[in-house]
Amino acid sequence: MGIELAWLHGVYVLFVVGIILMMVLRRDTSVMSIVGIAMLGLVATGSVTTALGGIFGSFIYAITELLPTILVICIIVAMSHVLTDTGVNETMIRPMTHLIRNATLAYWVIGIVMMVISWFFWPSPAVALVGAVMLPVALRAGLPAMGVAIAMNLFGHGIALSGDFVIQGAPTLTAKAAGLPVEDVIAASVPLVVIMGLVTTAVAFWYLKKDMKLGNLPASPDLPARDSVFAAARVPLPAGIRRFLAVLVPVLFALDVAAMSFLDLRGGDATALVGGTALLILLVATMLAHKQKGLEQVTSHLISGFQFGFKVFGPVIPIAAFFYMGDSGFVNVFGEVLPSGSQGIVNDLGVALAHAIPISKEVAALAVSAVGVITGLDGSGFSGITLAGSLAQLFSAALGTGAATLTALGQIAAIWVGGGTIIPWALIPAAAICGVDPFELARRNLYPVAIGLLVTTIIVMFLL
Repeated sequence: MGIELAWLHGVYVLFVVGIILMMVLRRDTSVMSIVGIAMLGLVATGSVTTALGGIFGSFIYAITELLPTILVICIIVAMSHVLTDTGVNETMIRPMTHLIRNATLAYWVIGIVMMVISWFFWPSPAVALVGAVMLPVALRAGLPAMGVAIAMNLFGHGIALSGDFVIQGAPTLTAKAAGLPVEDVIAASVPLVVIMGLVTTAVAFWYLKKDMKLGNLPASPDLPARDSVFAAARVPLPAGIRRFLAVLVPVLFALDVAAMSFLDLRGGDATALVGGTALLILLVATMLAHKQKGLEQVTSHLISGFQFGFKVFGPVIPIAAFFYMGDSGFVNVFGEVLPSGSQGIVNDLGVALAHAIPISKEVAALAVSAVGVITGLDGSGFSGITLAGSLAQLFSAALGTGAATLTALGQIAAIWVGGGTIIPWALIPAAAICGVDPFELARRNLYPVAIGLLVTTIIVMFLL
């Protein structure tokens, strides 16, 4: 049995290394993950049929684990579609434009609005909304279009997505991969998200002001505003109803946040509350907007939301299925085939690593951060955070502490890199809406994100 376990560990490590290399080479990891699951099943059971069935079983396990997260994102996006179509989203954030009086205020107001909207509506839908409404105002205030793109990008796809405190998609993925309660990962991520966000946005603003002063990045007030495409309501509502919904939506979500705090709702309960509220808003807004055709339009918006959600999570499911095999997922799929003393593949590897190599806090923090960066190179952010969570579990087992903190660090590194701040093909939406070159936007984000990640990693060394 000891030899079989050693072979199992060897196969797992081999495929982990293979997946990392595939990500570095910017190749898809689905095939590698599927073959890895089959090989783990074959080594553990010696049965070809069980190994093949385990591939399907692992997908079912992964989808079951991720389904609440996938559903809430689908519903949030569906709700965002109807609010955008009716002009409610624009009405909600239009008052914020009165705060933009100069370039400095424009940068920070746009960033904070983008962050808050992204917490509740997801960054991808928020980009079009914030860019359409805020860009013309920011240009008149003297902030270049590149500055608008940087602010939206760093605050939305950086701070909001890496913490994901409301929808909890990212922490749910990493927490499950690390075998931790999602609330532990969220609690550990709060100081790290704050540090990473403050350092990165401050450094980016300093570079931006420096270039504006030197004339390297002049304001461009004549740039086309593009708001006619994104901000125009396709299904106009009476002004009174639109303003009513614009007040109702933030109030309902604010009540959700209050309920989470006072009723101590965490993890799945918090996700269910947000999802139910989003569905209620979707129904009310759609019926008010479409009246007799509202029943059919609700279904249409839900279909659009589901298409978006499964498009995002399609590449995540195979790799998540593989890394779930490193923990409790293995027993669920293949049965009780591990030795009685085993704590799961990843935990066993962590203990072995602790005995074979002296793992320090510094090495663990640097390694998890580096793996997060590498897994983010595919431009997804989400496809690699399960790996980051799995390796955080491994290193924390070797250290005997710091599981939640290391998991949060891996999540932050993976999403800041791959979620859309320094990978050009991941930040195209923000660049397109602001009319700037995505490669130039990625280049300008590189140093601030690298500095922020370095500072955050050093802080983690002291927190472990």
